[in-house]
Amino acid sequence: MGHSTVYPTGATLYNKGKAWSGYTVYQAGDEGVVLIDMNGKEVHLWKGLIGFPAKILPGGYVLGSTGRRDPKFGIQDNVDLVQVDWDGNIVWKYNSYEHIEDPGYEPLWYARQHHDYQREGNPVGYYAPGLEPKVDSGKTLILAHKNLYNHEISDKQLLDDTIIEVDWEGKIVWEWAASDHFAELGFDEAAKNVLFRDPNTRSFGDLGGGVGDWLHINSASYVGPNKFYDAGDQRFHPDNIIWDAREANIIAITEKSSGAIVWRLGPDYSLPEVKHIDWIIGQHHAHIIPQGLPGAGNLLVFDNGGWGGYGLPNPSSPIGQKNALRDHSRILEINPVTLEIEWQYTAAEAGFSVPTDSYKFYSPYISSAQRLFNGNTLITEGSNGRLFEVTPEHELVWEYISPYTNRRNTNMVYRSYRVPYEWIPQLNKPEEIAIEPIDVSSFRVPGAAPKGSDSIVSVATTLPFMDGAACVATTDESSSRTAK
Repeated sequence: MGHSTVYPTGATLYNKGKAWSGYTVYQAGDEGVVLIDMNGKEVHLWKGLIGFPAKILPGGYVLGSTGRRDPKFGIQDNVDLVQVDWDGNIVWKYNSYEHIEDPGYEPLWYARQHHDYQREGNPVGYYAPGLEPKVDSGKTLILAHKNLYNHEISDKQLLDDTIIEVDWEGKIVWEWAASDHFAELGFDEAAKNVLFRDPNTRSFGDLGGGVGDWLHINSASYVGPNKFYDAGDQRFHPDNIIWDAREANIIAITEKSSGAIVWRLGPDYSLPEVKHIDWIIGQHHAHIIPQGLPGAGNLLVFDNGGWGGYGLPNPSSPIGQKNALRDHSRILEINPVTLEIEWQYTAAEAGFSVPTDSYKFYSPYISSAQRLFNGNTLITEGSNGRLFEVTPEHELVWEYISPYTNRRNTNMVYRSYRVPYEWIPQLNKPEEIAIEPIDVSSFRVPGAAPKGSDSIVSVATTLPFMDGAACVATTDESSSRTAK
């Protein structure tokens, strides 16, 4: 599909009366971690900090990393996870998961952190009333990597996902490895055969035969206090951990006390109990909406679409790897007990024709969704650097396009988070200025001709113009056909 070479960046829309106003933090290309206000003004930059993702703590602290491993030797391994104050001073650091000696580099201790982490006090890393993350003590949950072999999965080396919990001094107090729970993941025989032959092998530079990025877990958070546990459902114990694996199309909850997987959605969405959800593919940022926010207790997930999963071959997947395919994204809010969809945001809710224009809401990788205090949802459509906020009724009330590109010439944003103004005591509350939507039909760049013709003639017509059927069937076609 076409993409304009000319488009605005920065804030493009701001409805002051309906948006939940605050500061938003995100990784600004290769520049560092930036904090913006509702008008898109960059109020602070932690230059050089890597946000994978970046998260703000009360008091103006930010969490991120100071370096990333050369991809010739490892995939998405951050050297450390650090807490930095407003002035850029490191006040906490974890980097002692594995000591690594890569050729051409000084030996270093690595955290091997990737994709997610949580600080004790808040289960998901974003604002919820009464759930403030600790800033000078507490444990930290970290999603990390470990290279290993597990011949039940494959005879190839695996890039396994581990989840660790470290105390304030950096001591590991809990550890869980995904590969230890292969039998609990619900793969059928076709999927197991594909995984054994090729567990999503990634190969860069000196990785030799490569490593199998077989699950690619991209989020890990605590379940947190919730109504289902209060009602006696032990699967949703607040200490349990919910995570999702984009390559396997799996969302699951790990029981903290035993390590067992006690709840799972996917990888097979053809089962009767989940068929109504349709296929969740390549998803990101699956988490339980925290207590105190609208929708609390429900699962919120950015269902990317794109490609993911293992199973029988098909025309788009000759070997059965990445065998599920969809060219648009969805935000889903799902009751984790009944599995009913409580709320969603798709191309249809965005006002696009489905499926012909569904691609207009589409990020095949990265991305996130945050439930805000007023019931709105902050969405990071990551692959094109678009951050936007919608109401429960799907009205667009804030939009921002990142102007920062990286070395791949993309303005991708992995995740963004909105925090209340009071979490940043170093700044006065900014002036909020409404941004009215632009009429794109008349907007022109300098030198371009305006809309409208200088010369007009009328042609005799036989019938008035009717907006009829498209070249492919749309979802509203049957309803319009049967309407009387």
